[in-house]
Amino acid sequence: MAGDMDRVFKALADPTRRRLLDGLRQEDGQTLGRLCGRLAMTRQSVTQHLDVLQEANLISTVRHGREKLHYLNPVPIHELQQRWIAPFEQPRLRALDTIRRHAEEPQMSTAKPTFVYVTYIHATPERVWEALTDADLTGAYWGHSNVSDWQPGSRWEHRRTDGSGIADAGGVVLEATPPTRLVLTFGDLDAEAGPDASTVTFLVEPHHDIVRLTVTHVNLATDQDVEAVSAGWPAVMANLKSLLETGHVLPQAPWEMHAELRATR
Repeated sequence: MAGDMDRVFKALADPTRRRLLDGLRQEDGQTLGRLCGRLAMTRQSVTQHLDVLQEANLISTVRHGREKLHYLNPVPIHELQQRWIAPFEQPRLRALDTIRRHAEEPQMSTAKPTFVYVTYIHATPERVWEALTDADLTGAYWGHSNVSDWQPGSRWEHRRTDGSGIADAGGVVLEATPPTRLVLTFGDLDAEAGPDASTVTFLVEPHHDIVRLTVTHVNLATDQDVEAVSAGWPAVMANLKSLLETGHVLPQAPWEMHAELRATR
């Protein structure tokens, strides 16, 4: 934990790296060329700064064809805020933040936020794909079973595991390419798929005996949605990783820890 924090502080100490993060905050998912266009620096220098940010887990990258897109990862900064600020100054800072947001509202972009999370798992791509699409496995590590025939155009449901058959969320399967790529709309059961729909992409990339699993959630409607997925996806993926690598989920559901932290705020 201390080493992770050291890398975050080191990365944030440099003004150029802070400018890169500001650029991604304003427009997420940028290429190296676009990021270089914001700075009077060579591609090699910008790449070195991006490597430091990625090592600190402050950014994530996703391949899109021949391009590599860079995304801001808010989780480490959120952890800093939870550790040092939230217990002491949260109510006052929330009030000040509300005032600031209201003042800046006319200048803010209307683009909906994107969240990207990356984890590495000791498993085969086929096993990770099974974990994403099998009703029993999703029920074991997610607390809900994901149910569908997983064909493009089909609907999918996020059903409770209490036997009630109630689905709390769902959507439409937009793309399914086993065992590497799954794209779903994620929201209300009856919501239609469209360009503005909340959409999740699971990208499974093999490397020798491990896989890199990237979760990209686009078209998040509100700040509350961003906060929810920033806590939710890391918790779910941690449980998935534990199940595949050890045969057991974590001893406590990780999202319950987030709920307890929120309750104390």
